[in-house]
Parts: sequence; C-alpha cells; structure tokens
Amino acid sequence: MTLPFDPSAIDPDAFGEKKATLEMSHTEAIDHVRAVCTEAGFGFPAEFSPAEMLNEKIDADRDPYYVLGACNPAMADRGLDATEKRLGALFPCNMVIWQEEPGLQRVYHVSIMKIAHLLGMASDDEELEAIIDETGEMVEDVFERLQAA
Repeated sequence: MTLPFDPSAIDPDAFGEKKATLEMSHTEAIDHVRAVCTEAGFGFPAEFSPAEMLNEKIDADRDPYYVLGACNPAMADRGLDATEKRLGALFPCNMVIWQEEPGLQRVYHVSIMKIAHLLGMASDDEELEAIIDETGEMVEDVFERLQAA
C-alpha cells in the first residue's frame, strides 16, 4: 500500500510525539509513569505487557515493554462527541515504557487527539482543537515531571 503522503515529512509535534528517558528499573519506571500520569489527571482502564505476551506465545525473546493505557474520562467523553464517536477507535492514550538497557527506560507517547485531527475525524473542529490544547497541557505536564525525575 502506498500512502498518499510521506510520513517522515510530518513534524512529530503534529501528532504529539513525546519521549523521555528514565534511569531506573523497568518496574520502577512503570510505577513512576503511572504515578505521574495519575497526578496529572489520567486513569488507566487498560495496561499490559506486549513483551510478556509475545515471549509466552511465540518465544519472541523481547526485552521489557509495557503499555499504560491512560485516559481522562472528561476528555474522552468530549472527544467522542467531537468526532461522532470515531475517536474510540484510537482509545486509550498510551504511555509506552520499554527497556533500552537495564537501568535505562524509554517512555513514548503520541496524541490520539492530534492523530484524530490529522485523519480528519473531527466533526466539531473547534471542540477537538480545544481538547487537543487541554490534553496537550496535561501530557506536557507529565513529560516535564518525567524529565525532572
């Protein structure tokens, strides 16, 4: 399949890419990211370890890799309305934590709200823009706190 655009030409800010590096164990990083996200107003309706699943199911020999499915219910509710319920296909807002090497963890996130906007999912552009601004501030707060760790 050929895409109608060059993905590498998209500025990472356009899809809300955020990264942080944490110098701690994988388990400590998961707990720390969960705590920081909770303080910023996110809950976690889903979380799982793709590494554990793949290692168990297909003997993939993956290093630690964990997904925290973050959600702010008020933002999610507004997002569903602003996209005629299509935003749910992108739920939840994932915070991914993987081990670069023992004692060094990478935290990665992209904005589902910005991705929904890029995909043209908004039926209410002004409302989705407001949600992008508000969730962007929340995520910025999370990553500022993670960088300070």
